[in-house]
Amino acid sequence: MEISITRTTSPRPKPEDPRKLGFGTVFTDHMFLMDYDPDQGWHDARIVPLENLSIHPGAAVFHYGAEVFEGLKAYLRDDGSVQMFRPRDNMERMRTSAERIQLPDFDAGFMLSAMVKLVELDQDWVPKVPSASLYIRPFEFCTDVDLGLHSIAHAQMIIILSPVGSYLGGGLKPVNIMIEDTDVRAVRGGTGYVKCGGNYAAANRAAARAEKKGYDQVLWLDGVHRKYIEEVGGMNVMFRMGGKVVTPKLTGSVLPGITRRSCIQLLRDKGIEVEERLISVDELMEALAAGQVEEAWGCGTAAVISPIGSFAYQDKQFVVHNRVIGPWAQDLYDTLTGIQWGRLPDPYGWIVPVPKP
Repeated sequence: MEISITRTTSPRPKPEDPRKLGFGTVFTDHMFLMDYDPDQGWHDARIVPLENLSIHPGAAVFHYGAEVFEGLKAYLRDDGSVQMFRPRDNMERMRTSAERIQLPDFDAGFMLSAMVKLVELDQDWVPKVPSASLYIRPFEFCTDVDLGLHSIAHAQMIIILSPVGSYLGGGLKPVNIMIEDTDVRAVRGGTGYVKCGGNYAAANRAAARAEKKGYDQVLWLDGVHRKYIEEVGGMNVMFRMGGKVVTPKLTGSVLPGITRRSCIQLLRDKGIEVEERLISVDELMEALAAGQVEEAWGCGTAAVISPIGSFAYQDKQFVVHNRVIGPWAQDLYDTLTGIQWGRLPDPYGWIVPVPKP
């Protein structure tokens, strides 16, 4: 399928000071769209000037949450070229998400080529300051105008771009975590392993409670036993204990993070043992009380590595690594961002270069 390109005649003003970029509030000049219907399949692939959507208020996406998305980044190298980090992995994971929601499948290779074309067109928007990047948000949603519960027949795929700064604002400053024991994010057999909006909407109430109490993020427990550690905020979580790294295993209710996968590869290649297993909150509390949690961090595309400075659970609170980032988390951050920005070699084939316009 060919991708038609219509260039904007009214370029948007770029941020005056990219060092002050927030996360996901500024958007580039163009977006990619394509449509799906049962007779034609995916069709009308196009890159057009960014504009508001015209969509019927009866579209099923508004009423039944039939949508999935991904998030990845493009980075500016020191030589002025632009590259993306593991975009095919994101597209394959998005196919998994679409299958769970029963949205139309798509060709991951074609979507990768669409992303490359869009970033190539708008690569002047890639921030030229350290630690900033161009966030890429592909998403697919149901456009059926039907308030009945039926299988999905019509859909749209869109990619938008946003120059972003640090996701957490404070860079690598350790965050304070509240362990949630009332609400749950997902259950096995549900949608916890996919990226869909319902997972994040379900997290809002606990996140609001945590924020009111002065915490930065919520650590989720499993939805069945309410005892096994799952995710921290919207990220996977890792603990350094006893000279190795322990992280929750993928049981179907934990997102198979691409940054998580990258961290595990890097740690093992450095000779560090990584255990993927069930971790109970009781085990974590006992290890924290005994001073055996040497470091803890979240990992995900938006923040890359987010060190954890403290945990609170019921009436207990524990500090981790004196509320400063630990050496293993720092090394992971330095190595990952080094590969992402092209300052370190990529021995894994994770990088996809973007042609210059």
